[in-house]
Amino acid sequence: MNFSTENLVFDPQIIRRFDVNGPRYTSYPTADRFVEAFDSEAAKLWLGKRNIGGISRPLSLYFHIPFCNTICYYCACNKIITKDHGRSAKYLKYLGKELALQSASLEGRDGEHEVIQLHWGGGTPTFLSHDEMRQLMAETRKHFKLLDGGEYSIEVDPRKVDYATVALLGELGFNRMSIGVQDFDERVQTAVNRIQSEEETFDVIKAARANGFKSISIDLIYGLPHQSVMGFNRTLERVLAMDPDRLSIYNYAHMPSLFKPQRRIAEPDLPSADAKLQILALAIKKLTEAGYVFIGMDHFAKPDDELAVAQRQGRLHRNFQGYSTYADCDMLSFGISSISKVGPTYSQNVKTLDEYYDRLDTQMLPVFRGIELTADDILRRSIIQALMCHFELSIESIESSHLIDFHKYFAAELEDMKEMERAGLLRIDRDWITVLPPGRMLVRIISMVFDRYLRADRQRTRYSKVI
Repeated sequence: MNFSTENLVFDPQIIRRFDVNGPRYTSYPTADRFVEAFDSEAAKLWLGKRNIGGISRPLSLYFHIPFCNTICYYCACNKIITKDHGRSAKYLKYLGKELALQSASLEGRDGEHEVIQLHWGGGTPTFLSHDEMRQLMAETRKHFKLLDGGEYSIEVDPRKVDYATVALLGELGFNRMSIGVQDFDERVQTAVNRIQSEEETFDVIKAARANGFKSISIDLIYGLPHQSVMGFNRTLERVLAMDPDRLSIYNYAHMPSLFKPQRRIAEPDLPSADAKLQILALAIKKLTEAGYVFIGMDHFAKPDDELAVAQRQGRLHRNFQGYSTYADCDMLSFGISSISKVGPTYSQNVKTLDEYYDRLDTQMLPVFRGIELTADDILRRSIIQALMCHFELSIESIESSHLIDFHKYFAAELEDMKEMERAGLLRIDRDWITVLPPGRMLVRIISMVFDRYLRADRQRTRYSKVI
């Protein structure tokens, strides 16, 4: 299925020709390039440097709640399957310790560090009891000042949430909600062990609207077992009737050697590569016809949504929470496996509960690896950000910001892009690189050209296919 919209051309032949394995670039360098030499002491040092020069931008906070009642076979997140709420009670106690440690490492008075963005992800954040939710938010507000008008979001599993829970989330200050749907087809749901009715999903959305949530996002996945064009079309029609503000259509990455739960999915049940492309084409066509704007990669938003507005105004950014309107935020992250960004650094927490508890019991930040970016890393990150968020790059702006001759510095990269230019994916001028509508679905692949680590390491088996 070939089709085009105002800012996007979907051409299966072009996609098949250029589709390769590659990262999602929620950071650059990507997390697999972090090193253990960047440890908790290095992370603590950079937390203390945030206010040097008297400039302290508002923060973004991320909390990883790893617990789930049941396992979804497709899931590649860091999660713990349990029905024992004693485990979450202990985890919250240690999240409180980490909050205190990170806050104490910052310059300034505890409780006055301003926050403009907060997100609870998982796992399943709504695994927490009502009292635990109150406890975590109270502990957060003890150390940080959540600003009025900020973006405070949470991932919700509609199977585990009732009206009272949604009302409590609104009381606690949440104003954005992300809801996992994946697919409403019962055969698909059975194959991935996630049975979720349309009714319970709709009930959560109605409850969120009634309790003042200003943005609701729905996540879908294409490439799951037993999916078909007809079945996914029915799911899309049901989802569009729910009128979400944002939609994400993720590619299922079947990597059972890395993610054990995926071994329960029978490979013969997965749609073929051609069928996946047809499903994706259908999704893009229906969403754009329904008035949603293609933001990038797999994200869509209504034209008046803040993401779409930020993209039009050149303010869109990309971080570990995906696309964001808060470009200049340092991100402090809490909980196992979570990743922080402070100044020119990234740091990642340990991945197991035992390690997490042990580190915090010794008053150490639970960081096990990270990286301090070089000038070259910062340069390439700014290029990848511009391409992925705005589909264009001002060469003049890069040259003046980083004091380089772009065409000399990136001579090899520009040579590598010539095939993409001949194929109509992009246009290279003296002062601009522009991703054209046929290349927008492949912007990750275009961005990969500027990834110095990938240029040195052609082994990309650690990544999934882009499309």
